[in-house]
Amino acid sequence: MNRTTLSPPTTNFDDFIYTRPDMAELTQEFEKYLFQFENASDAEEQQHALVGIVAVREEFGSMSNLCHIRHTSNTSDAFYETENQYFDEQSPSFEALNNRFFHALLSSSFRDTLAKKYGQHLFVLAEVSLKTFQTSILEDLQQENALISEYTKIKARAQIEFDGNTYNLSSLLPIELSDDRHTRKNATTTKWRFYSDNAAELENIFDQMVRLRHGMAQKLGFHTFTELGYARMNRSDYNPDMVANFRQQVREYIVPIASALYERQRKRLGIESLKHYDEEYKFASGNPKPIGTPEQIVANAARMYQKLSPDTDAFFTQMQEAKLMDLVNRDGKAPGGYCTYISKFDAPYIFSNFNGTSGDIDVLTHEAGHAFQVWSSRDFLFEEYHWPTADAAEIHSMSMEFFTWPWMHLFFGDQTSKYHFMHLAGAIQFLPYGVAVDEFQHIVYENPDMTPGERNTVWRTLEKTYLPNRDYDGIEHLEMGRFWQKQSHIFNTPFYYIDYALAQICAFQFWVKDRRDHDSAWTDYLRLCRAGGSQSFLNLVKLANLKSPFEDGCVQSVVGEIQEYLNSVDDSKF
Repeated sequence: MNRTTLSPPTTNFDDFIYTRPDMAELTQEFEKYLFQFENASDAEEQQHALVGIVAVREEFGSMSNLCHIRHTSNTSDAFYETENQYFDEQSPSFEALNNRFFHALLSSSFRDTLAKKYGQHLFVLAEVSLKTFQTSILEDLQQENALISEYTKIKARAQIEFDGNTYNLSSLLPIELSDDRHTRKNATTTKWRFYSDNAAELENIFDQMVRLRHGMAQKLGFHTFTELGYARMNRSDYNPDMVANFRQQVREYIVPIASALYERQRKRLGIESLKHYDEEYKFASGNPKPIGTPEQIVANAARMYQKLSPDTDAFFTQMQEAKLMDLVNRDGKAPGGYCTYISKFDAPYIFSNFNGTSGDIDVLTHEAGHAFQVWSSRDFLFEEYHWPTADAAEIHSMSMEFFTWPWMHLFFGDQTSKYHFMHLAGAIQFLPYGVAVDEFQHIVYENPDMTPGERNTVWRTLEKTYLPNRDYDGIEHLEMGRFWQKQSHIFNTPFYYIDYALAQICAFQFWVKDRRDHDSAWTDYLRLCRAGGSQSFLNLVKLANLKSPFEDGCVQSVVGEIQEYLNSVDDSKF
């Protein structure tokens, strides 16, 4: 059964009408359909009730996402600041309603019939979700949301004075990539001074988060938050032990390759020692930069997606015509990039902060991968199937970065080969950092009584294991182990970050397959996108004809061909 929108899709994001959900009215409507569901005489009646429940859930979720977009687009907007606070307070109450629905769904007398129609995975997700909520933690969830918003505001409102100009965190990045090494060092030092000035507040926010999350886990019957964190991420077919084994594979096979790539970079740059502020500056001739204005970049992206496939052409045409992208950095805008989905309007939405670096293209193709996936699976009735779990979702985004390689000349011209090398090498170099973030969170939540200083020591120790080449050149704030405080996922979505590493291994497989047989690789990718969240991570991996990242030997086998490619490139010419 396909979903039905509450109102006809509007063609322009600017015309999307935001209305704050009235929780009393919404609850009454939800309970009406839930009563019909629980008292239905047959499966058909239950399915009719489900359509009503979905409509109520869709209204709340759509308004929440619309508010989130407009709030992060301008964190100084007083109206959406207030509305964001409203959702921080009301989302746990809405979660309580969903909790009641999942109970009813799992106890349905017609469960077998419903499972045949909607798939068994919906019931798996319901079971996992029930582990994450009780009314006893409602106030705790509200407090957690408030802390997350506070962290976001601190970063969004950064005003960093450098060389007579004022920058936010996004606009300072091009200065950190300056061709002049002295400028890179000073810009990086200045940025970290901002974090140092706010370190006590950031550490206090995180300390509150850790203790709050541990308390919620215990109220729900878990020993630590780790178990609750995995349930929140809807992980149903792998566990912390499997993730630990994956991290071990990265330590064994990836860390040496990444370290060798940093050594190649040191030689390219002609410097005696590679410092932290040099790591993102890849070539003595400068990093490749995208050609053209943001408008020209989007126009070239449209050409690219027209060539890639009819599906991507239709998708990106809608993204342009409906103004479903906010790509350019500005003051007051939250840093970073994301993709979300406003189901009421069948509208994926891409948010980023263009700053004139190659990262503009990375984030565009990455978030377009997310958006294309949810656009491809938008007709599923349940929101749980619009998106897969985050681990699988990142396969779509990271693989799209590779599927678009043949058109990178549109953005980089004669620097395309340089970009390809940097992009692939950077993906390898990311993996050790990605698993370090994950291991850090496991240690922190297994030891919730750690002091902020002890957490920093843990991070610094992990850096020396996974990033042995890293040299902070005496920047005290970083030498103390505080680099992790810039990583928003650690604060906002605990245990998310390993999903990037798992998905990267899958995306590498698509890179290999695409080079050998594009049509076959794209067919597998499209099948994966259209499946949405209707299956678990490992089942989706299998559906796409990929090897599981947890499979012994997978990491080693995948990176072998990539290493051969990188070694075949004469990067001294760049």
